[in-house]
Amino acid sequence: MEPTRQVAQATEREGASIQLAELKAVQLALDIAEREKWPKLYLYTDSWMVASALWGWMEKWKKANWQRTGKPIWAVDEWKDIATWVEKLPVKVCHVDAHVPKSWANEEHQNNEQVDQAAKIEVSKIDLDWQHKGDLFLAQWAQDASGHQGRDATYKWARDRGVDLTMDSISQVIHDCETCAAIKQAKWVKPLWYGGRWSKYKYGEAWQIDYITLPQTRQGKRYVLTMAEATTGWLETYPVPHTIARNTILGLEKQILWRHGTSERIESYNGTHFKNSLVNTWARERGIEWVYHIPYHAPGAGKVERCNGLLKTTLKALGGGTFKNWEINLAKVTWLVNTNLPCK
Repeated sequence: MEPTRQVAQATEREGASIQLAELKAVQLALDIAEREKWPKLYLYTDSWMVASALWGWMEKWKKANWQRTGKPIWAVDEWKDIATWVEKLPVKVCHVDAHVPKSWANEEHQNNEQVDQAAKIEVSKIDLDWQHKGDLFLAQWAQDASGHQGRDATYKWARDRGVDLTMDSISQVIHDCETCAAIKQAKWVKPLWYGGRWSKYKYGEAWQIDYITLPQTRQGKRYVLTMAEATTGWLETYPVPHTIARNTILGLEKQILWRHGTSERIESYNGTHFKNSLVNTWARERGIEWVYHIPYHAPGAGKVERCNGLLKTTLKALGGGTFKNWEINLAKVTWLVNTNLPCK
């Protein structure tokens, strides 16, 4: 049984994060342990964030009234609930690596042996190598979840959520991160498109956006909001069930504002999901200039249209000539597009 995966699937429609799903899985395990009247719970998790919190952070948060730098910690209600459970039930927390050789997949006795070995690990005996590995995994989680915004931004993002990271661990993760390297390269690309039209903008300040239509998934998704950074062609994507103003705003906030900061200019065609009072008010309140152009007019939307074409072609290739599993493949394909920045 894999509680994290089950909870993640169950909460996907509500937009819950993987990290929140991990906490829900812990709550589920504690609830089962109480109902079954287990004397002790051995909790195995592949999440360094969950393991480290249960190893010591949670006690610090509790003493600090569940706050960090004057702000409530991330997912405070879930952590309070978990703390209440842990007071009543002895819990041994062990981290296990989720990435095991495929040859183990159907060999039950080897899986059991791995679990038996993990059960022998006491929290007090976790050595420095494991702690260092845990720091790196947490730093990797934080910089990915915060949008690869750099060392200081990652540190602040984690600190605001009650996660203690060292600058050294963040720096090491950033040094080894291909996404960060691609973003850094993108920022140095000279803006030559259409005679330097974008030369007055810095990276992340101007974007072209559009929607593409794909076959409907079981979750009801059938559109992707595509967002191309104007000076480099860096692509962000956001799958939605409907092309409405609210989904447009959600996609922009999660994929652009949260990761790249507030932009100065956004270009789109004048469809109702872009040109309406809700979007206009949202942009005006943030000081964003929203410019509309003629639909499918290449000189006006060259970057995003080129990204759209490449995105659909690659999604189809990964689906074996169809768009099968396109939502599952979307993140990978977006990464492939950005690796070579072919939309510039």
